[in-house]
Amino acid sequence: MIEKTSFSWGFRLAVLATALACVVVVLGAFTRLADAGLGCPDWPGCYGHLTWPTTDEHVVAAEALFPEAPVEHDKTWPEMVHRHFAGTLGLLILAITIITWRRAAKTGEPLPRMHTLGLLLLVIVQAAFGMWTVTLKLWPQVVTAHLLGGFATLSMLWLLVQRLGQRQWRVSSATLSRLRGVRPLALLVMVLVVMQIALGGWTSSNYAALACTDFPTCHGEWWPAMDVARGFNLAQSIGPNYLGGLLEGEARTAIHMAHRLGALVVSVSVLLLVVRLLRLGGACKPIAFTLLGVLLLQVSLGVSNVLAHLPLAVAVAHNAGGALLLLVLVTLTHRLYTAQSKQPVGA
Repeated sequence: MIEKTSFSWGFRLAVLATALACVVVVLGAFTRLADAGLGCPDWPGCYGHLTWPTTDEHVVAAEALFPEAPVEHDKTWPEMVHRHFAGTLGLLILAITIITWRRAAKTGEPLPRMHTLGLLLLVIVQAAFGMWTVTLKLWPQVVTAHLLGGFATLSMLWLLVQRLGQRQWRVSSATLSRLRGVRPLALLVMVLVVMQIALGGWTSSNYAALACTDFPTCHGEWWPAMDVARGFNLAQSIGPNYLGGLLEGEARTAIHMAHRLGALVVSVSVLLLVVRLLRLGGACKPIAFTLLGVLLLQVSLGVSNVLAHLPLAVAVAHNAGGALLLLVLVTLTHRLYTAQSKQPVGA
């Protein structure tokens, strides 16, 4: 836990970085869902440009340089806008890390130095996965790991905001004891949500979101024919190009159904957590209702994706909803683990 400091501008930088990370996550989802992940065949530039080829002359030169990848303007700009925002976020996290370490060394304040260092290392790894996403032609393992890395970066930034902002509950000793009893369930729910996000990434990267176009059944059946072994073959070789997916129908159906079942498990676990929080009352009530609201929104968006055949805006919103659900759980877990007993008057 961090003692109160005057590091308010560090808190503001963390808030700015978190907001930027939200933009990066949404842009990443838009890029992936708009099939623009290979909008630029090279990295970190785009057809050798810092932005993307726009003039006819630049397009001709770009296609001569990459004859196997003709320029598609509706796919080049999302990819490069995402890269520029991600690069800016990386520089901001680097600045936060350097400033935090220097401030701590100079003043001796108990600032979260290792937290910022971990963030910086995570962003470096994310950059590598961003490069491999292109060079390995949207290999599902890399795309899913890249998505998880983005969510992890956002979560760590939000946790940094909580730590620097001294966001803690102060409750009675009796309530503190009851809050501690909720910690295991909150952690379990968070793990389940992360697993569901990974399943969502695997569904998206294997183009299995429309493997079932009806709901709640799939192909008119409650348990359709599925090829689980192929659908979840994590050792699959690196193919020539995974744009559009390479798996056959039953393998994609297995992935889609796993994501649906995961959503059911997550929904039940979140509802159990909401009930526990409501029983505690007090400061737990607002976050319980927030959890419930985000869960209902996320489930509604997921069902809409199926019934409306994956409209881009809804699919991007579903991705953002997953991030929001994770952030609410990060907030809750931080509150549970940092809650302090109220000091009696005159102590």
